[in-house]
Amino acid sequence: MIWNGNQPRKIIKNHSFSSCSSILLLAFLSSLGLLMGSCGSLPKESAEAQQERRGAAGQAGGATPVDVAIARESGLQQQLEYRGITKPFREVSLRSQVEGRLVALNVDEGDTLRLGQIIGQVDDTILKTELNQAEAELAALRSEVARANAQASNARVEVEQARLQVAQALSDANRQEKLLKEGAISQQAAEQARTNAQTAAQALRAAQEQVRTEEEAVAAAKGRLTAQQALVAQAKERRSYSRIASPIAGAVLDKVPEPGDLLQPGNEILKIGDFSRIKVEFEVSDKELANIRVGQSVEVKLDAFPNNTYVGTITRITPAANTYLVPIEIVIPNRDSKITSGLYARVNFANRGQERVVVPLTAIQGREGESPNQNPESKIENNQGKVFVVVRGGDKTTVAARSVTLGKRADGKVEIISGLEPGESYVVRSGKPLRDRDAVSLSILSEKLDSTPK
Repeated sequence: MIWNGNQPRKIIKNHSFSSCSSILLLAFLSSLGLLMGSCGSLPKESAEAQQERRGAAGQAGGATPVDVAIARESGLQQQLEYRGITKPFREVSLRSQVEGRLVALNVDEGDTLRLGQIIGQVDDTILKTELNQAEAELAALRSEVARANAQASNARVEVEQARLQVAQALSDANRQEKLLKEGAISQQAAEQARTNAQTAAQALRAAQEQVRTEEEAVAAAKGRLTAQQALVAQAKERRSYSRIASPIAGAVLDKVPEPGDLLQPGNEILKIGDFSRIKVEFEVSDKELANIRVGQSVEVKLDAFPNNTYVGTITRITPAANTYLVPIEIVIPNRDSKITSGLYARVNFANRGQERVVVPLTAIQGREGESPNQNPESKIENNQGKVFVVVRGGDKTTVAARSVTLGKRADGKVEIISGLEPGESYVVRSGKPLRDRDAVSLSILSEKLDSTPK
């Protein structure tokens, strides 16, 4: 309706035309909204694929950007980590060697001890009495030996006297025999002289026998003296056991009795640990035992000291395995005496094989037309693969496909047994699949081609 002045005037339009126009407009707007919605909901992967195709199309006829590295020999390492607990290099159980009441014990758990340090005392009253008795018996035996020696000496003097008497008697008998032949004395006087000589000889033999008897008595007395001296030494040793001394230098791990307790021989008093070196015990699978040997160096880290790394040595491989696990023992130094017992340790073995060229797995290329982002492991068949070697000719840089034989793989790297020599430049990764003799351009991540292997 159109107003003209004060009088409205009605204008009647073609109603069917207006309705058709509105329907067409709504249909157009709806179609446009659906198209925009569907474009906005394209998967991210499809969008990236389209961008990749556009990028590849933009580079058609140009050089493909690649990351280049220089082949170098190195050892492919695989770190094997095991967990263990620190222990003292050795533990000594200090036990009582005598019976008695514990009078004093002047240490506690954690105290540091010196070798031979006196740390306690057991009541030694009975031991002292036994020592005094043994020493008194020893003194009596010394007197007995002295008397036996005196008697033996007297017997030897008597032997000498008897020997002189025998000599005198023989001389008299010879003189009397001469006088008898001259007729100066009677037969009876000569026989008497011979009898005196025989008697003197018998007295000499008796004196010599007495000497042997006295010497045997001296030997017996000396034997008893020696035995008693041993008893005295034993008594002194037993009394010394009443003083409790540290058998090693170390730290007190455990304290059992308290002063006033009655000790029996064999009762544990202290447990002492030697922390001059530290043991770490852990277990390995029997399948890994072939790579481990006594004397091998290992790397040890302690959670208590995360910034320190210790180098240990395998000292023992226990021959008896427990459910396919073999106990291993290593020793690490403890020069600053900071490492204690019961710390959490991580033991690492670095198994290094023969030095070979080692490259990233991303350098292993697939067949022509395969995506460079494909899993490198899937490109390896029977330990065979392919790499692209960089070839420089004037101002143009190209790549040459090279078949390689692969070895061990670990930590995203692979050994090249043959096919790639040290010092050669190879493609680590590329933006699109490469073909033999393709032109390439080095990215900013590439090594310089004139670099020499380290």
